[in-house]
Amino acid sequence: MANDQIIFNPTEHQHIRFNPLKDDWVLISPHRMKRPWGGQLESNNYEDPPEYDPHNPLCPGNVRANGQVTPKYDQTYSFINDFPALLENVPSPPESDDELFQIESAKGTCKVMCFHPKSNVTIAIMKVSEIQEVIKQWINEMMELGKKWTWIQIFENRGALMGCSNAHPHCQIWSSSFLPNEPKIKDKNLKDYYNRHQSPMLFDYMKKELGKRERIVLHTVDWLVVVPYWAVWPYETMILPKRQLSRMQDLTDKEQCSLSAVMKVLCIKYDNLFKCSFPYSMGWHGAPTGPKLTEDCSHWTFHGIYLPPLLRSATVKKHMVGYELLAQTQRDLTPEQAATTLRSLPSVHYNYPETSLTQEELTKYI
Repeated sequence: MANDQIIFNPTEHQHIRFNPLKDDWVLISPHRMKRPWGGQLESNNYEDPPEYDPHNPLCPGNVRANGQVTPKYDQTYSFINDFPALLENVPSPPESDDELFQIESAKGTCKVMCFHPKSNVTIAIMKVSEIQEVIKQWINEMMELGKKWTWIQIFENRGALMGCSNAHPHCQIWSSSFLPNEPKIKDKNLKDYYNRHQSPMLFDYMKKELGKRERIVLHTVDWLVVVPYWAVWPYETMILPKRQLSRMQDLTDKEQCSLSAVMKVLCIKYDNLFKCSFPYSMGWHGAPTGPKLTEDCSHWTFHGIYLPPLLRSATVKKHMVGYELLAQTQRDLTPEQAATTLRSLPSVHYNYPETSLTQEELTKYI
């Protein structure tokens, strides 16, 4: 039978999918999941850190590298990064009129935010009320830093596999005078779509995913978690609101609470996937701030992104090399397969069942 007579099967046959957020494509090669693995195996020797480590600078009461003492906080705590990538008071470079050697000023503020005073907790095993305190502090930071800076990037690198050098539960908040590459291309494509359809792209996408029900991992009255149709990382997920809103600071108390539960359950599912403390990079995207606060940003829908690197097990990582770096991104597992796997996982933590939500709480939040 000729190849053009074979019926296409997305779980068997390679194809490319378009990402309208970034105006690019991802190659999906599901047949590669059948190949034996002879590549590098990552270490899975994760050990729970102690509740308090006298040598960890993020623990309450300890001295940081710059000599400052971390106060004895009992909920969340944020401070200016001791080794920031962006500083506020630096000179601007001279202008260049050569299009091949362009340079512009880059200023900003970088902060570290501790989620919890204890080092041996993660979002997966924190209480919903504790996670909501994290979200409230994120909103406070967004509102304060957003008065001045164009972009506020909140992100968490979890696990040594993602380059995290400190096991204490924390995130970083980088504020910049410029719009970075990822939000810049999103801003353009979201705006183009809005101008054509008079409707926000991601809000339309959310409604269509609810209708298709092929890539849903979790959904509540307020939130939808999906493996995006155009996902790059094996178990990448996106958190979308079911109400159109442009920024994190637009969340109601109820939405903050339900988002806390969604984050907890999603992270439990991640940990349960390969029975390990699951590594990822995650962050939030919403409408720009600073001078953009007075502009119409109706095209933006606030959303969260989780980018975990694990592919087949706790020791097999998806590497972005070769073709991904020189041509375009590629994945093996289809987004639908990934969503089915995550959706089927229990909401009770494999190692800390006592920290999981009860059925009554699940019903209340989820």
